[in-house]
Amino acid sequence: MTQVKSGKKRPSKNDFNAAFLTGTKEALQFPAWVVAFALIGIGSIARETGAPAGVAALSTLLIWAGPAQIIFFGTVASGMALPSVALAVTLSSFRFLPMTIAIMPLLRTPRRSLLVEVLSAHLVAVTVWTECLRRLPKFPENERLPYFLGFGSACIILSTASTLLGYFVIDHMNVFIAAGMLFLTPAFFILSVSAGAKSLSDWCAIAIGLGFQPLSEKLLGPEIDLLAIGLLGGSCAYVIHRMYLRGLS
Repeated sequence: MTQVKSGKKRPSKNDFNAAFLTGTKEALQFPAWVVAFALIGIGSIARETGAPAGVAALSTLLIWAGPAQIIFFGTVASGMALPSVALAVTLSSFRFLPMTIAIMPLLRTPRRSLLVEVLSAHLVAVTVWTECLRRLPKFPENERLPYFLGFGSACIILSTASTLLGYFVIDHMNVFIAAGMLFLTPAFFILSVSAGAKSLSDWCAIAIGLGFQPLSEKLLGPEIDLLAIGLLGGSCAYVIHRMYLRGLS
């Protein structure tokens, strides 16, 4: 598959399958395993709260966000009302909105159905977003959507299996190891974003986000702190970059 840019055209079935398989293979080379290992801890948390194995698996398939899944099981176990549980999970996952908005233009194809758009938006997660945002521009426009679907599907299916694994091996797993696995995704996210940083604004956004995150979590709580720090870091980085460009002119 030639990785050069081309004009918009609807991919043939063979092109679609080839791009889908490429995305799947590249996800399984490393990124999918990172998020999968992280979600082993979710399975252990689900069992500790008394949730059935099927609910643990569905939480990965339907929520598809480690922090939101932790909030889900924690709030359900505490006896919180279901509308409040849904609101807490929604606020925690709201950070995916700007990420989805940023990547969807790369997935435009002629006659894209609403179902495909919804599926594409659902597959957006930290690892999928960072890696595909960096990889997709290398591919022809008509191959980006199937590549993304293959990449995201590999990540979510493998992560669902690892969630079940964590559910059934909790009795043999050290709690500190399970907690450490949850740290794999944010660590990989930072490394991946840093690898794709090219401009002053990119590095400023990373530095401001890391610097102010502890304060943001303390003041705003874990539900919306990432969204707030993302807006603050990105806005400040944009202003600094504009000031830098004016200084050069």
